[in-house]
Amino acid sequence: MSDRLCTVLLYSDDPQVRDRMRLAVGARPAPGLQIEFVDASDYDECVRLVDDYEIDLLLLDGEANPGGGLGIARQIKDDRADAPPTCVVIARAADRWLAAYAEVDATLVHPLDPVTTGTTVAELLRTHAPT
Repeated sequence: MSDRLCTVLLYSDDPQVRDRMRLAVGARPAPGLQIEFVDASDYDECVRLVDDYEIDLLLLDGEANPGGGLGIARQIKDDRADAPPTCVVIARAADRWLAAYAEVDATLVHPLDPVTTGTTVAELLRTHAPT
């Protein structure tokens, strides 16, 4: 059986944060899943990529400036009936209430743990797989 190729959009204004997110997820976070990454560094680019491509998962930096990942997640969920699942990386576990308001599907906390990150991404991709 071949791997399912999934596209994960990484959003942060900081290229180093995007690199850490990419490394924490890995190219194969679980058996049967292969990841292709696309990067966005600002709000407009993020929305354009969601509109123009088949994005399977949004991995958003909640600390990005000026548009944070929580705001982008909420906006995309409000604007699209077919919004991809979203996971937001937050700085403080106490910010999970904001993530709930933004209707994100999962949260991760900085610094990213590769095991937790890979498991979370794989679970979201499997749970929200196209039928």
